[in-house]
Amino acid sequence: MLRIQKISSFDAPELRPYATMRRPVEHEVQGIFVAEGEKVVRRLLESHFTVVSAVFTEKHLEEFRPLIEARPEPVVIYLADKKWLETLTGFSMFQGVLAVGKIPAHVSLEDILRHSPKPRLLAAVDGLTNSENLGALVRNCAAFRVQALLVGETSSSPFLRRAVRNSMGAIFQLPVVEIGKGTGDVARTTLAQTLRLLRERNVRCVAAHPRGTKHLSRADFIQDCCIVFGSEGDGISPEVLESCDELVSIPMPDKIDSLNVGAAAAVFLYEANRQRKNTAL
Repeated sequence: MLRIQKISSFDAPELRPYATMRRPVEHEVQGIFVAEGEKVVRRLLESHFTVVSAVFTEKHLEEFRPLIEARPEPVVIYLADKKWLETLTGFSMFQGVLAVGKIPAHVSLEDILRHSPKPRLLAAVDGLTNSENLGALVRNCAAFRVQALLVGETSSSPFLRRAVRNSMGAIFQLPVVEIGKGTGDVARTTLAQTLRLLRERNVRCVAAHPRGTKHLSRADFIQDCCIVFGSEGDGISPEVLESCDELVSIPMPDKIDSLNVGAAAAVFLYEANRQRKNTAL
């Protein structure tokens, strides 16, 4: 039986995650994230992620009822007026669907390598703080069979609300290693150290770099590899570049010096799949 409660404010303590959607640090500390939009919430409910609660308008409750009733854990449902919810999110096209889920437990690199079949295809991000770009990159990773995403210590969390939204729920399908988080030695690890460890395990680390001396079509992605992407502003840090095997670029006219990181990731990952003859794409 569903536990349904009508609300007209987010003043209650259990509703605080919805009232603080614009303060994502609070959510990260609590180990939760907010999903918004019909497709993203649907994909959350279909996933193995733990769902805490959801906010629907009357219109959407019956549509989502079968998914909620199929969940293994109890999910509290709050019903709210759509126009009031629009004032919360700040835009009039809000779809009237929100949910709070739990960020999964930290995954170790060892777990990823143990459970990823060869040839492995990994991706990593360094200094990527734009959550919307990070979400787009996550979506591309899921689309092009990346087995795990390594999020460097200088990057934003892929579980920020805007990142989750821009991933269109692909974050629920992609294993993520958030480097520099957790406890003990794990919290002190850097992306550069992680890449060096991968190279010791015969995983080739390729930096996507606009001034790379090797063009994309000449790079080798057939064996185990990890493709590293940086921010559009500062790019990949010198320390991380030094930890890579080679720098690879996408050939472009001289007047265009780079692509949006999401677009660049799509090009690189498509080429990796092409070389591996993944004809289903």
